[in-house]
Amino acid sequence: MTRWGILATGHIAGRFAEDLRLVPDAELVAVGSRTAESAERFARRHGAPRAYASWSELAADPDLDVIYVATPHAAHHEAALTCLRAGRAVLLEKPFTLDLATSRELVETARGAAVFLMEAMWMRTNPLIRRVCELVADGAIGTVTSVRADFGAGGPFPPEHRMRARALGGGALLDLGVYPVSLAHLLLGVPDHVHAWAKISPEGVDENTGIVLGYDSGAVATLSCGMVGATPLTASITGTEGRIDLPEPFYRPGSVTLHRAGAEPETIGAELVGNGYQDEAAEVQRCLAEGLLESPLVPHSATLEIMALLDGIRARIGVEYV
Repeated sequence: MTRWGILATGHIAGRFAEDLRLVPDAELVAVGSRTAESAERFARRHGAPRAYASWSELAADPDLDVIYVATPHAAHHEAALTCLRAGRAVLLEKPFTLDLATSRELVETARGAAVFLMEAMWMRTNPLIRRVCELVADGAIGTVTSVRADFGAGGPFPPEHRMRARALGGGALLDLGVYPVSLAHLLLGVPDHVHAWAKISPEGVDENTGIVLGYDSGAVATLSCGMVGATPLTASITGTEGRIDLPEPFYRPGSVTLHRAGAEPETIGAELVGNGYQDEAAEVQRCLAEGLLESPLVPHSATLEIMALLDGIRARIGVEYV
């Protein structure tokens, strides 16, 4: 049995707690929040036996095997560091932190303490996304020449919303753009050229962002994210011998369509169960059972490369967090 703690009590934390019930040998043992009231309310709702009124108390619980950190991303660094320093394995929501420097500190802390750490980029653990990667690796569409993906939310987000707060890492890029960027990285790796433009809000965060990644192989990735209009949330991967289309939402699709040159389109389906967080929880448990300190599906190297890429995009569009 893997004993879980959850740090934070918001919407995503609740959805993750629901999905833990779908994971064999997973048990929600405790929850921690900044207030006793919030922790106790979450514990009652999701059947956790213990509730703590601080992050440090949760991290100090010796009965926990791993803690899922689901705070808003401006608090990821502090919360994860608290858990790692207490010797607790951590599954940390994406984006990992606000920048590469703090992300690297978490990875170095985990490695120095020999404690497991993984970014909760659930897309990389999704069975159908993994199948897409297998198809690409097997040459089903030849050599990948382009990746296209979009993630735009309709909003509207009022001025006081966290998505508009620079101090909280607001804007479209970290919340939404991390998905298209991660898909491009998953399929093409680190780009050799990065171009980006964004409409900046009065608060100083990106409202609507376009990104073009270029590779010396000749491949390109055209990506967009925004919080001023709901986009299709689709993606496509084109190769020299075919294409794979991912419907809405591309990061957790119910099916994908494989177009091979000279053949009828082939639809590959998947059963959608729960909220989709059970796959990353199962991957954590597999890694812990095998004594791994990082997941081969979501390795530290990928997390740091993507954060470096996000830093580079922010520099190009002129967004700084304070």
